[in-house]
Amino acid sequence: MERSLWLVSLTHMFIEVYFLVQVALIPVFVREFRLSLFEASLVATVPNIVALLMNIPIGYLADRVSTNCILAAAMIIESASAFAISQANSFWLLVLCVTAMRISSPLYHITGLSNISRAVTRERMSRSMGVHNALGSLGVASGLVSLSVFQSTIGWRWIYVFWTVPVFAWGLIVLKSSQLKTTGTGRPDRGDVLGTLPLIFSVGFVTFLVAVGLREVGSTGTSTFMTTYLVRTRGVTEAVASFVFGLGPFTGILGSLVGGYLGDKIGAKRTLDFAVVGCILSLAALAFCSQLFPLTVLYVVYAFFSNTVWSPMNTLVTDLTPKAERGLSFSVYFLTEGVIVAATPVLTAAVIGLTDVWTIFPFGILFLVAGLVTLQLLSHR
Repeated sequence: MERSLWLVSLTHMFIEVYFLVQVALIPVFVREFRLSLFEASLVATVPNIVALLMNIPIGYLADRVSTNCILAAAMIIESASAFAISQANSFWLLVLCVTAMRISSPLYHITGLSNISRAVTRERMSRSMGVHNALGSLGVASGLVSLSVFQSTIGWRWIYVFWTVPVFAWGLIVLKSSQLKTTGTGRPDRGDVLGTLPLIFSVGFVTFLVAVGLREVGSTGTSTFMTTYLVRTRGVTEAVASFVFGLGPFTGILGSLVGGYLGDKIGAKRTLDFAVVGCILSLAALAFCSQLFPLTVLYVVYAFFSNTVWSPMNTLVTDLTPKAERGLSFSVYFLTEGVIVAATPVLTAAVIGLTDVWTIFPFGILFLVAGLVTLQLLSHR
């Protein structure tokens, strides 16, 4: 396997370290900053709004600027923001710092996935995406597990200090890498970004984006308030809730690899169908579980299927869009996800406010089913 794939995938691991930490800390933010659940949801919503606005310009840059420069910038922004979060002493300063950190995600994902999609053959695409996503899951899991350790000992702020140095150091390594000194497809000028947008849209790609958006509402609505559900409804401590939440990404390592393997064997579309059905069934079972141990087991099963979706979805983007505009294609894909991820926490918080935190389960199942039905309209071989 190409060295560049491993460099990009390891960068993915570092970029995902903080991905779910803010979500897991929502109960802590509510207590420490004396917030309502709606105010706390802004920690997820405001950064995501800013990040989604960055998607299209970053996609344009990804087709023109050297990969190693963009990935290094993502690492440096993440490390600097993490240290700033560790020092934040007010809620709005915290939101500002998390927002700065969130910019590193589209910088990495659009550029890194564009690099993989161009460097790997179609026959190896699904498995390569599986390896890439597995290392991302390892990063998420490492962040959440280390968070549970720091919460139980010296405090949640140290999770941000702990990862600052390795993330920054890896950014310097990526910057010096000769394997990643590539720029798009080698075409120096393809016009402005608005002129290239029509090249990537097709009926199949638009249908895929709608299906992804519906699935993302269900997934985000559930994951954002999972630790809140465990603390408020099941009465576990914040550290235990973070630990249970952190088991999901560890299972996601296996889910990502399985998703990549199945994608090669039965196709990306069928693999995505299988994964979404698994999410629906496991989430339905999870809704009616009251004991901590079986609840934890079912959450791990749900997390397995939830992480299986990423490899086939990334592969479908490469199949449904032109290679010459791959950076812009991934930016549109992430823009769609970003809009949903930004809006869903506030929407879910409003629904919870009118009902109960348990409502995250029927809420999530409803949108997962809608995404699955829409996916059946996609004709893809």
